[in-house]
Amino acid sequence: MLIEIKDLVKVYDMGATQVRALDGVSLDVERGEYIAIMGPSGSGKSTLMNLIGCLDTATSGSYRLNDQTVNELDDNALAHIRNKEIGFVFQTFNLLPRTSALENVEVPLIYAGTSRHERHQRAREMLELVNLGDRSHHQPNELSGGQRQRVAIARALVNRPSLLLADEPTGNLDSRTGAEIMELFDQLNAKGNTIVLVTHEEDIAAHARRFVRLRDGQVLEDRRREP
Repeated sequence: MLIEIKDLVKVYDMGATQVRALDGVSLDVERGEYIAIMGPSGSGKSTLMNLIGCLDTATSGSYRLNDQTVNELDDNALAHIRNKEIGFVFQTFNLLPRTSALENVEVPLIYAGTSRHERHQRAREMLELVNLGDRSHHQPNELSGGQRQRVAIARALVNRPSLLLADEPTGNLDSRTGAEIMELFDQLNAKGNTIVLVTHEEDIAAHARRFVRLRDGQVLEDRRREP
């Protein structure tokens, strides 16, 4: 099992009141799954994504990722997990503006201490994978929105993570470009990549093979797509 979540609770202190963003969520994700986490604003899906991505820690409950108990780790260990185990794809791309596509893809490898030669080689391989081999020296402002998201996906994959975590990955793209990005996710999952997709759009979620719907910090529905 890649992800094991049991009775996860996240409480935020908002002055005199407390907000229970997650209220006892349990979720297991196997390697190779393609899962969409859905729900309206305030349902807890962004909080759950932040916990799965080790960007935040739970108030109570347990979270194991790739046989490591995440909620027992300190900040340095969490940073290591984020870089080694998780590839992030965000709605806003989060690319370095005055840096080439190749150098953007290399960033996680720099943090991992990978040699310069291997960094270049692996970054080029990832850009080829997302059909941007001929754009490696272009800066983000010389690329379309879809191309920028492809660079972000290449960056997310370059460390060969256990998990690809995508937060509204088509939110800033037109429908045609969004469909191309989702087709790329389909291809990545077919090659064995585990994908957790956070979205509020039904047509985007339809690409996944399992659907988890949250409401008021609890799992309302957990079902798999019919074969």
